[in-house]
Amino acid sequence: MLKTFSKGGVHPPENKFSADKPIEVLPLPKKVSIPISQHIGAPASVIVAKGDKVKVGQIIAKSSGFVSANIHSSVSGTVESIDLVLDSSGYKRKAVTIVVEGDEWEPTIDRSPNLKREISIDAQEIVKKIAEAGIVGLGGATFPSHVKLSVPDGKKAEVLIINGVECEPYLTSDHRLMLEKGHELMVGIQILMKALGVTKAMIGIENNKPDAIKHLTDISKEYQGVTVHALKVKYPQGGEKQLIKALINREVPSGALPIEVGAVVHNVGTAFAAYEAVQKNKPLIERVVTVTGKNLPKPSNFLVRIGTPVAELIEAAGGLPEDTAKVVNGGPMMGKAVSDISIPVTKGTSGIIVFPAKESKRKTEGLCIRCAKCVSACPMGLEPYLLVRMSQRMMFEEMEHEHVLDCMECGSCSFECPANLPLLDYIRLGKTEVNKIVRSRKN
Repeated sequence: MLKTFSKGGVHPPENKFSADKPIEVLPLPKKVSIPISQHIGAPASVIVAKGDKVKVGQIIAKSSGFVSANIHSSVSGTVESIDLVLDSSGYKRKAVTIVVEGDEWEPTIDRSPNLKREISIDAQEIVKKIAEAGIVGLGGATFPSHVKLSVPDGKKAEVLIINGVECEPYLTSDHRLMLEKGHELMVGIQILMKALGVTKAMIGIENNKPDAIKHLTDISKEYQGVTVHALKVKYPQGGEKQLIKALINREVPSGALPIEVGAVVHNVGTAFAAYEAVQKNKPLIERVVTVTGKNLPKPSNFLVRIGTPVAELIEAAGGLPEDTAKVVNGGPMMGKAVSDISIPVTKGTSGIIVFPAKESKRKTEGLCIRCAKCVSACPMGLEPYLLVRMSQRMMFEEMEHEHVLDCMECGSCSFECPANLPLLDYIRLGKTEVNKIVRSRKN
């Protein structure tokens, strides 16, 4: 019997239209806008000025704290401006805009396709290299990766868990990466294992990707301590706590991090980025992005330079269909609709989904009859209907006592609600206010 997590979960339609589409390199854009805050934590500090010439891989903004990340130029050219640019949040944030001129890379970056297996540096140097390369969690959370690799005093990592689940419908970027960059991924996993000082790594992949499971199982025999595990298809199995429960049957306590149960979780994209940083001296300047939709002419997986306008990805996938009503950054469950497709691709952009009008309208809301389907669906064991009522009544301190901060915003409650209530919208509102209260106590 396939493993899975125990609490809640739902089964939205998979719609993996681009699963058989190999990764294509997207042509260079004419201009990129690279946001200086593409990660959880403090924004980076810009170190270039208008008119400066930059190369691919050159650092343009330095991390401004431990929980922060360096930003590098993804193109070569001239800095046109350092100004506020609209991003996927719908707000304007500081970004470095570069006019592309040629494709000149920093000479220290190894661009050869040769696989480099031998890891010649120690754990401390690995963490330093990953920090310098600006690597963040590429599964969507964008938490600076060097922070996860810096195990706090008194804690011990026992197992590295690699997230190859990709449980969000539509998205296939991780799937293609596992198929096409398997050996590089494995070396990346060995690098992360060495950094953490662990001898065991487990790759979790949902059973709807049998080709990736077989491929990585076959090549894992060449890499000591790495095992591949097929998991039952259930959303949101890609959540850290859910994946830990599924693979090692340990439950992360409320408000705690995975290291409390001896686990560290990294996405497959992050492991591949670690390989490129440590073995090839290449910072995080590009990533694989799925561009898809039921009516999109050519669902695709593109290797995209950070800062490329989303509009160019959609154009390369055949252009916006006439009946398009919504474009979502991320997956359909946890992603957010964008107001403008000129926004740039960031480190956290895993997918762009184009939705037709008939699938974009909110259904008529009914009345909550306390059926508890949202409770059954919640993978964190919360009571969404209760949190919604509290949010509506601005009972934010009570929401904190009901563990609203444990909510991972997976959307399972809204998906399952027979009354079509926007449960997650209200919970997000309340969660924002609770976070403000928590921060005010610390100040």
